[in-house]
Parts: sequence; C-alpha cells; structure tokens
Amino acid sequence: MKTTDKHNEQMAKITFASVYPHYLAKVEKKGRKKEELHQVIEWLTGYDDNKLQELIKENVNFTQFFQNAKLNDNAHLITGVICGYRVEEITNPLTQQIRYLDKLVDELAKGRKMEKILRVV
Repeated sequence: MKTTDKHNEQMAKITFASVYPHYLAKVEKKGRKKEELHQVIEWLTGYDDNKLQELIKENVNFTQFFQNAKLNDNAHLITGVICGYRVEEITNPLTQQIRYLDKLVDELAKGRKMEKILRVV
C-alpha cells in the first residue's frame, strides 16, 4: 500500500500529545510499563523522559517531534506491516518515522522482548 500526499500531510499535523495516551494505554493494557514505552521512544528518537514531557506540554505535531529527534542508526532495521503499510517501503521520511514509532509500540504491546524491539545486533 502506497501513502498519498494527503495521507502524509495528515500524519504530519497530528500532535504527539494526542497519540501518546493511546500508546501508553495500548502497552499498559498488555502488561507493559510506561518506562518500557519511554525506553522504546528514547531508543528511536533520543528523547529522554524530561524532553518527552516537554514535547507533550508544548503540543508539538509529528513534524516538530521528529524534526529535532536523533533517529537511531538502526531504525532502518524496523520492518513489517503497521496500519496496512510495510514500513520499509514508505517513501515519505516523516511518515516512515511515525510508522517506525507505531511499529515499536505495537511490538512492545505484543510482548516482544526488549532486545528484539531495540534491534540489539
């Protein structure tokens, strides 16, 4: 499935603060902890707990969220399907980064071991 320009624009405008509670609820419902979610987000973006709280408070959209992120060098190892899209085939860089995050949260909620989620080589 290929993303459209309209889809990419919509994704860019979504605020991280509006999605974060859904990420947290998803992982906690499956018995995982907030700290594990933050570990996954920090691995991908470089944002620690304090920076995450700041970004949530500032109500940044995903464009702003990923603009200053230091994407992990192993992020390209994130593969698979999320929301009907194969993440490694998404051509829009921002949409791909958002789907990387979605995929990591999904793996965490599914009970995958942290070493596998964080692509420890």
